[in-house]
Amino acid sequence: MKSKIWLSPPHLGTTERLFVQNAFDTNWVAPSGPHIDGFETDIQTYLGKDTKAVALNSGTAAIHLALVLLNVDSDDEVICQSNTFAACANPIVYQGATPIFVDSEKDTWNICPEQLEIAIKDRLSQGKKPKAIIAVHLYGVPYKVDEINKIAQAYNIPILEDAAEAFGSTYNNNKCGTFGTLGVISFNGNKIITTSGGGALITKDQTLKDKAIYLATQARENTVAYVHKSIGYNYRLSNVLAGIGRGQMQVLDERVNARRFNYDGYKTAFQDIEALEFVAEPTGSKSNRWLTCMLTPSEAIKNNLIVALDHQNIEARPLWKPLHLQPIFEDAPRYLNGISEDLFKRGLCLPSGSSLSEQDLHRVCAVITQFFKQ
Repeated sequence: MKSKIWLSPPHLGTTERLFVQNAFDTNWVAPSGPHIDGFETDIQTYLGKDTKAVALNSGTAAIHLALVLLNVDSDDEVICQSNTFAACANPIVYQGATPIFVDSEKDTWNICPEQLEIAIKDRLSQGKKPKAIIAVHLYGVPYKVDEINKIAQAYNIPILEDAAEAFGSTYNNNKCGTFGTLGVISFNGNKIITTSGGGALITKDQTLKDKAIYLATQARENTVAYVHKSIGYNYRLSNVLAGIGRGQMQVLDERVNARRFNYDGYKTAFQDIEALEFVAEPTGSKSNRWLTCMLTPSEAIKNNLIVALDHQNIEARPLWKPLHLQPIFEDAPRYLNGISEDLFKRGLCLPSGSSLSEQDLHRVCAVITQFFKQ
């Protein structure tokens, strides 16, 4: 059996070990310590634009805290891109609020401006102004930032920018994660860089950063005794994992370049297979190409291709199943145009890790090329 080619495995080097060893040597292994401050500084320096970062134990925690900071509460409504992972919408339910799902557009596969405005107007007509809009840079491709943010500003609704998959992507030379009222990044094991599990909340407001840290550390008051005046959460990143993050930050641009190399390799290899389509970068944007995704001619062909790759010990997966199709959200309001469902039926994610060798890239391409020859 040939060696396994994974979809998006962690890619660690040697520098991370030095930071982690330092955490052990100094006994800073708790969710506090100098690596946390250093990691946050590294993120802030990379993003620029006077950003403030809060290092947390997951991207989901970052979304949840963002909703808390936006005062989302029971009986509120939050618009959420349907074409994404469930972790985007679950925190809405944590707050007792209702997710309102909005479909995609064809250019970036992200939230559709037209459907977004239809949803807002309809909710307003029913006396329910959405409390926030969760817009996602899916697979590292920036959403239509100018159009979506213009709509949000027109109706005075804050944007919660989910850049979980887009750390290192840019739009008009500005880094993704800096366009919303609040931003979210993920450092899960499959992301562009990783802290094993982890995430970050991004803001430009020092007061919001301070409040996020307070809530993420169980909302403990700054007193000798354990005093709590608010409900808090155990959401802070550990100093050990922050050490991994500091090492990963040193190679972030290399990781982006490697994944973009993979995308270019696939696109070149399949340029003569007219049946395959790739999502392009919108004008003015640069994607980190976290995952290289393509559309096949049909759901049956996609499924058969997954099987063919699996037979060669190669992992490939469908695109995200739209949230409005998930059983847990079957009663949630939705504003659809059919695009996300079509993407799910025909879309496929290919091995895209930054550690993918050229030999393995060619191996994947060979299987797919042979599949379409047959």
